[in-house]
Amino acid sequence: MTLNRSYSLTHSPIDFVFSQNSRDFVVEEVPLYDFSNSGEHLILKIRKKGLSTWEMLEFLSTHTGVKIRDFGCAGLKDKEALTYQYISVNKKFQNKIESFSHDQIKIIETTLHNNKIKKGHLKGNKFFIRLKKVLPLSADKIFNAVEKIKEQGVANYFGYQRFGNDDDNHMQGKQILEGNLKIRNPTIKTFLINAYQSHLFNSWLSKRVELSHLINNFEPKEIVKEASGIDVKTLGELKNQKHFFKILKGDVISHYPHGKIFYAEDADEEAKRFFLKNTVPTGLLSGKKTKKAIDDALIFEKEFDTIDSLDGDRRFAWIFPENFQCTYKENEAWFEIGFFLPKGSYATNVIQEIAKREIK
Repeated sequence: MTLNRSYSLTHSPIDFVFSQNSRDFVVEEVPLYDFSNSGEHLILKIRKKGLSTWEMLEFLSTHTGVKIRDFGCAGLKDKEALTYQYISVNKKFQNKIESFSHDQIKIIETTLHNNKIKKGHLKGNKFFIRLKKVLPLSADKIFNAVEKIKEQGVANYFGYQRFGNDDDNHMQGKQILEGNLKIRNPTIKTFLINAYQSHLFNSWLSKRVELSHLINNFEPKEIVKEASGIDVKTLGELKNQKHFFKILKGDVISHYPHGKIFYAEDADEEAKRFFLKNTVPTGLLSGKKTKKAIDDALIFEKEFDTIDSLDGDRRFAWIFPENFQCTYKENEAWFEIGFFLPKGSYATNVIQEIAKREIK
């Protein structure tokens, strides 16, 4: 399975029902910057449900006559959810926007700004999720899991949405790269290859989480072989790092939540900054023209660096969810949870870590 992954938390799996729908799953975009309230671009805050972002844009395009490419948006939002996001359009279309009406789309507010919203122009997203059929014992376990996540964060896996309903997008991407599958549509082709990149990233991250468990739970001399030959002295130093996820010499580190990337030359010093949530390790999105791990970290990264037809990138391996709000409603057997994640992260990934099992 694509999402066969290692979890950082150590509790037993928790039973509950998670259904991604507009009543129990709410996503609200947090812009990267404040809008100026002046300029040539009309900014729309839109609430939608039961529609993908592309479907929403198609309805707006049909009504206004604006081509979809001329709308600006920071990212795509879930179809099976109630979502709030910002889009931009030239202010000359304001009259047509004001007359727009649709049962599944509501324009909440408008303002002006001096530039078009572009992909990635968001700080992150706020989430509200309702878990159902939660018994009191399970609620206690969820509260405890959330406290642990507040303390140490979570591994930043790609969510199941990346891999398709049949869980095989990454396999098609691999076949394209190997020349065994031809896809004419360039957008679909890139999407499938990116799914393979995501699979490689998840596989690397799972392996590093497993390594961290070994280091935390066994003596260095017992795990030299499983640790791919990292020497006993180094394993002892790693065991002394305070954070669950161990920083290796040669890891590619990033300032958090944004900033430049650099090598971990002194793993102990970088582990201290990571524990304070000032930096995080990054994982490779396989490709050329991106910084690769070196030294000990390269041992675990090189087997997942198999793509040379894309430019590649780095992605946070670890994130720190913020602003948790949790409420247990015992009469309804509901557990309601809210939190903020930086852009590019998946709320369903956090829920899976809490559940300690795959959710789809």
